[in-house]
This record gives sequence, C-alpha cells and structure tokens, in this order.
Amino acid sequence: MIRHIPNILTILRIVLAIFLLFFILHAPHFFKASQTTLNSMGALIFLLAALTDFLDGYIARNYQLKTLFGEIFDPLADKILILAAFLGLVYLNRINPWVPFVILGREFFIAGLRVSVSNMGKHIAVSRLGKYKTFLQICAISSLLADWRIGSVVVGHYLVALALFATLYSGMDYVIKYYQMVRNP
Repeated sequence: MIRHIPNILTILRIVLAIFLLFFILHAPHFFKASQTTLNSMGALIFLLAALTDFLDGYIARNYQLKTLFGEIFDPLADKILILAAFLGLVYLNRINPWVPFVILGREFFIAGLRVSVSNMGKHIAVSRLGKYKTFLQICAISSLLADWRIGSVVVGHYLVALALFATLYSGMDYVIKYYQMVRNP
C-alpha cells in the first residue's frame, strides 16, 4: 500500500487545486462567513495542497518509490495547483495578470526543456534554486490568498516580487544547464 501513497498524494493535489479554484470563485455564495475567514480558508486549502507536494516527494525519495506516473504527473499537479491559485487571485483582483503569465510561462518553458533533454536520454535535476523558487511561490500565493497586510501594505506583493525574481533566475539556471547539455553531448 505504501508504494501508492506518493501517486495518491499527487492525485489529491490535483483534486485540491480544482476545489481551491471552486472555493475562491463560489465560497461567498455557499458560506455565511466573513471575507477574512474565507481568505484564511482559501490559504489553508492551498497550503494543504502544497504540503502534498512535499510529502509525495519525501516518501518517493526515502522509500525509492519513484514511478513513471509520478515523474509525469507530479510536476503537472504542481502546475495545476499554481494555475488554480493564480486564476483565483486574478479573479479576486489581488495580482496583476502578467505575474502569473510570466511565472507559468517559465514553468511551461522549463518543462519543454526537460522533455527535450529527456529525448536526448539525459535528465536535468531539480536544483536548489528551483526549490527556493517553489518555496517563495508558495509563500507569496498563500499570503495573497489570506490577504495578509501589515498596516496598509499587502505582504504578498513583496513576496510575489521575490518569487518572480527567483522564478526567472532559476529559469536562467535551467537554460544554462540545457545549453551545456546540448553543446556537450
């Protein structure tokens, strides 16, 4: 049974992503709660889904449970979750649409590079920069969903700026690694 847990967590992340977007779009119609409560609930749903990413990777690595399904659907589930959160944030008018476009554009571009490298029989490992990028994206998105403020300052806007920088910087790192692999087969 344990060998299926990472894949179950990946599927759960996709389901939670769909539920997150549904919740953001429709929660005010179904729940008699304050906007602050709804914001906190949305952030908790997102953080729970993000936690499944950490757990499935941890379990798969520590118990050598890597599968083809996991290799394909784990990064896809991550992108679906980030897409759902960003769509919700754009709908709530908490983020400028160009930010998700740049971040998701980078994600899909790097996914294309990974497929290209895979077709060469090689692999670009996830770098430490990529992990920092993911952490910053999770912090930025969760703070925007919760609408955390210090006075009149929206904390998420500063975290988004950091996440955007880390996203582009780590993307350049992948491009350099790709170029080196292509240049030196």
